[in-house]
Parts: sequence; C-alpha cells; structure tokens
Amino acid sequence: SSPVPDPELVAQEVNEKINASRRNLQSLSCSTGNTIDDCWRCDPNWEKNRRRLADCAIGFGKNAIGGRDGKIYVVTDSGDHPVNPKQGTLRYGAIQKEPLWIIFARDMVIKLKQELILNSFKTIDGRGASVHIAGGPCITIQYVTNIIIHGVNIHDCKQGGNANVRDSPEHYGWRTLSDGDGISIFGGSHVWVDHCSLSNCRDGLIDAIHGSTAITISNNYLTHHDKVMLLGHSDSYTRDRIMQVTIAFNHFGEGLVQRMPRCRHGYFHVVNNDYTHWKMYAIGGSASPTINSQGNRFLAPDRRENKEVTKHENTPQSKWKKWNWRSQGDEMLNGAFFTPSGAGASSSYAKASSLSARPSSSVGSMTMGAGVLGCRKGRRC
Repeated sequence: SSPVPDPELVAQEVNEKINASRRNLQSLSCSTGNTIDDCWRCDPNWEKNRRRLADCAIGFGKNAIGGRDGKIYVVTDSGDHPVNPKQGTLRYGAIQKEPLWIIFARDMVIKLKQELILNSFKTIDGRGASVHIAGGPCITIQYVTNIIIHGVNIHDCKQGGNANVRDSPEHYGWRTLSDGDGISIFGGSHVWVDHCSLSNCRDGLIDAIHGSTAITISNNYLTHHDKVMLLGHSDSYTRDRIMQVTIAFNHFGEGLVQRMPRCRHGYFHVVNNDYTHWKMYAIGGSASPTINSQGNRFLAPDRRENKEVTKHENTPQSKWKKWNWRSQGDEMLNGAFFTPSGAGASSSYAKASSLSARPSSSVGSMTMGAGVLGCRKGRRC
C-alpha cells in the first residue's frame, strides 16, 4: 500500500470529523472527544449494527474495513487445529477467502496450537463476550490487507512454528519458528487494532515490519511487558520507509519497560496517549524515522536516569540530530523530558500527521476506556 498521498488533507479531514462528532454528541454525556469512541460507543444498540465500527477508524489505518462487507461468522468452539480447523472455531473463520465479521457466542479462552494466520478482509470483534487469546502462539497478519481486531484480550503469547499451518481453505504450509508476538504485522496494510488489552508476550505486544503500512493502533491497554511495540524490521531494511502508523488514545500502563514504540525509517504519529509507566524509555528509534508526538501525557519513572521519554538508538548525535522528532503540546510529569531533533517546521511532519491532536489535558478522559470494554447487549459500551 502506498503512503497516504497528502497527509495534511488526512489531518484536516480527521479534524473535521472530530469537530462533527463533538457537535453531534454535545447532548450525550458519553462523548469524550475520543473520535473513535464518540462514533459508536454512545449507541445502546451497537450489537444490532456491529459493522458500523468499521467506519469509525481514524489515522493512517482509517480505510481498514475488515469484514464490513461480508457475513457475520460466530465462533462457537474455543478449540483449535492448525491444519484442519473445524467450522465454528476462530481459525476456520480467520482463513476464509471472503470478508467475514467474526464474533463470539460466549466468553472463551482460546489457546491456539499455532499462530493464527489471518486472511484479508477480516474483523475479529470480541464485543459482548470476554475473549482471551492466550497461552499459545497468537495473531499473524502476513501479506494481507483490511484487518480489524477489536475488543480482545491477548496475553501470554508463546512461540509457534516448525509445523504446518493453514492460511486459506486451499493452502497450508510449513512455518518456521515465530517470534511469539501478540500481534505480528508482516507486509500487512490497512490494519486497525482497537480496544484490545495486551500483556506479557514472548517478543512484542504489537510488531509491524517488512513494508507494513496504513496502520492505526488505538484505545489499547498495554501492561506487563518489556519490548512493547517494534515498528520497522531492521536499520538496513529500507522498504519500511513507506510505513505510516498512527498510535492514538492508548494507555501504556504498569510493568512496561521500553519501545512504546521503537521506530525505524517510516512516519509515526503518536497522539493523545497516556504513558503512566516505563522503566527505560517510552519512544525510541533508529534509521531516521519521523516521529510526531502530539498531545500525549508522559509520567516519568522516579529513577533519575530514566526520565527521558526518547531514545535515539545506537547512533551518534551527529547523525540523530538530523532525524525529525518533535514534541508538540505534550504534558511532561515527574521530570519527564523529550529530546527533539531535526526540523521543527510542520511541513517536515506532513507525512507523520494523521489527525488533529486534542489538548493533553483531555488525555485522561479520552483514554479512560482503553483496553477491552465490558460491552453488554442493549447497553452503551
């Protein structure tokens, strides 16, 4: 997927969306200014029109429609078979060729035997049930497009691989050892991960590499993990220069260490997130990524050596001072500080602008619902 043609227009469009959603909802107490939530959460009948969610994304992943134009597929069986999945299991729905909006018949814990390899145009929608994908390999989005993952608990993910795994009704193949990420995006595009709770995986919670782009990561609650989010494969892998990722309205919570995110090459818009815990640093990068940090709240740890939000990885200052990293309207607490570099002018951040930031003073209310919501039929989420 090519980069967004004119990100300034995207930003303007999202700004208009934010203002419109604020106008529409002024009479409703559930409005928070979190544009994604304000688009659907106020509707007590969300369950009768689940697919409406697909029109609520913002940022670089806003065109991810998932399974909006397909049938509803109901997961009734928490079991798993990597090569011959039974109808009613999550894997059976995930690998189909046609668009599907996947929902869950009841609360379930799904311990996958191998990584779940999604086919294009799929939504995994956990609303209305307590759904955990945990204790085994987790989710892989590889060379596919239009994926929405919403309302799922993803934790304690392990490595998979050295095994055959089916990725479509017609094809299965040998998989080498996987990293053990919560969600691994590999050459994927138009991906939206929203309102998930992620913790304690073997490698990353959400990693996007190998030319992945057009991604929004929003409203997630991330806890108890070391290397939280890697965006960009390696310093030498220049195809990641097309990468554009929006990280918005997330709560980076207790027990996190570093990489929130760690960026390479591409364009990263980090906007209106709440950073309450990090042990080493919050936002890092190498290989000249463009990082546009706006309207976030950064609460530094007590250790004096770790109060810097940013980390320019393994690079001399003579090089990193040319990288475009800026902080605009961020709130710095407990001695937190952001080391900017490169250009300050807005024009240099055009390709890293995907929505209009709200003031950092609103971050608490906008991220209060981060993570999996307790949605029940007939009630607002």
